[in-house]
Amino acid sequence: MDYTQFLAMKQEIGLLVVFLLVFLYDTFMPKKALNGTAAFTCTIFAIFTALGFCCLFSSDVTAFSGMYSTGAVMSAIKNILNLGVLIVLIQSCKWANSEFQIMRRGEFYELLLVTLFGMYLMISARHFLLFIIGLESASLPLAAMVAFDKNRYESHEAAIKYILTAVFSSAVFMLGLSFVYGLSGSLYFDQIVSGLGNSANSAMLIVAIAFVIAGIGFKLSLVPFHLWTADVYQGAPTSVTSYLSVISKGATAFAFLVVMSQVFGQFYDKVWMWMLYALIILTITVGNLFAIRQRNMKRFLAFSSISQAGYIMLGVIAMNEVGVASLMYYVLVYIFSNLAAFGVIGAIENATGKVSMDDYNGLYKTNPRLSFAMMLAMFSLAGIPPFAGFFSKFFIFTGALHQESVAMYILVLIALINTIISLYYYLLVVKAMFIKTEEECQIANFRSSCSERLGLWITVGGIILLGIASCCYSYLLNLTQASGMMSMF
Repeated sequence: MDYTQFLAMKQEIGLLVVFLLVFLYDTFMPKKALNGTAAFTCTIFAIFTALGFCCLFSSDVTAFSGMYSTGAVMSAIKNILNLGVLIVLIQSCKWANSEFQIMRRGEFYELLLVTLFGMYLMISARHFLLFIIGLESASLPLAAMVAFDKNRYESHEAAIKYILTAVFSSAVFMLGLSFVYGLSGSLYFDQIVSGLGNSANSAMLIVAIAFVIAGIGFKLSLVPFHLWTADVYQGAPTSVTSYLSVISKGATAFAFLVVMSQVFGQFYDKVWMWMLYALIILTITVGNLFAIRQRNMKRFLAFSSISQAGYIMLGVIAMNEVGVASLMYYVLVYIFSNLAAFGVIGAIENATGKVSMDDYNGLYKTNPRLSFAMMLAMFSLAGIPPFAGFFSKFFIFTGALHQESVAMYILVLIALINTIISLYYYLLVVKAMFIKTEEECQIANFRSSCSERLGLWITVGGIILLGIASCCYSYLLNLTQASGMMSMF
């Protein structure tokens, strides 16, 4: 075996170095120095994130007989995830240093980095064996993270629901892969393409693709595979919930794009396009309708994230360079918008323990800065101009409409109608903070920690700047077009 092939995995190796440094610091540093674990982790991960942008100039490379592939687009996707993880690490500092978590904060960071490593493998995999290794590496540690609040029954319940769902979805996914292997005789992406040939009318292939979509659909919380989402988001610690809703979802969306385009792209209009049409419509509509009824802020954002997953899938179903660039930009904007909302929720929960929307009544009177940050997050998630969320939705719709089919026009029209519905429930939060001032505010004035303020400044800045700097999307589009990853379709 040629061990120089590992040099192609620059970002994966860099992440393992970060993991080892955090592990060694947490294990061998004296007790007094352990109070700096959070700051140490954030610092070295920030350095790793900055260095990751150097990989944007690398050429496409394959390793391990074609099982692993990387290039500028894959590196850009991983860097987008890195930005989100860095924000989550910053926002979680106060929670990790709290009285109840202080003995396990090192474990939290180590588990988080392991899940990110698994997501890297999912994105770069070109063989389903490596893809499954990445999938399980990303899923199993998340169950431990969901159960991190050992003294809360809700956290235990959420972990059980998550692990059972993860096991079931993996079983469904691998059952679909067994059918694919039976038809093609291989698990390599490129060999599956040639092995399937003209099997579009094969009932086994249709079932196989349906199982693959279902297996990944559980990870993405696509309807009807979404039933675990609200309970897990509510029961998990807020820092873990924010990671689940943004990083895990974004990585799975990118992996889904790679699998469907690289393996089943030749059957797009004959088999799975119509499956995704139905899933997207159900996901956006059901997520919006159920979000209206929620009063718990974490459950509210859970159904919001379900709806957002439907919009993300528009980038997958576009099957063109514009769709890929739009998907990358949408996830980038979603990271800043959703983490801004969770940053406010986490700050309030850490200070007061309150997570109900009714507790936010009149919040502007006592905490105007938090109210302003939450308002910007809601406006961006709703797609109100001139904030970044408006442009992310505009570009994702544009990418989908490149298909120029009647069915796609109807799909985008339904998505636009649902955007109006989402505007209503996002504004409910704004109404509670700014308009319902006749009632005495349930949340007294408090000062957020430095890490919480820093996280909010980063996310609010991202929401505003990404709405102004259109060059970011143009760069992603040029990067995608130069890669030629969608040229075969």
